[in-house]
Amino acid sequence: MKMRLHWLAAGLAVGLVLTAPVGGRAEDDDDHDVARELYEHGEIRGLADLLPMVRASTPGDVVAVDLIERGDRWVYRFQVLAPDGRRMIVDVDAGAGTLLHEDDD
Repeated sequence: MKMRLHWLAAGLAVGLVLTAPVGGRAEDDDDHDVARELYEHGEIRGLADLLPMVRASTPGDVVAVDLIERGDRWVYRFQVLAPDGRRMIVDVDAGAGTLLHEDDD
């Protein structure tokens, strides 16, 4: 199950967990509800809690986040636009809040 989640940096600053995607479809609304339930039941951490770790590991602007189910765990896949223009991928275990790996794209 792959969910596309977009948000504004201002939303993170006020502690929002997830926001509806721009131009969202009904399917995206269901994805948002699943993510919110996972957060409310303590199965995943909020994006605002993990953003400082992502920024420390990969300087640049976070431009998108996917929440994916990988085996028995949920993973946030952050897409970061590096200062040199490269798009970097940073995977974070959404439950444990730990960095999994970084890949150039």
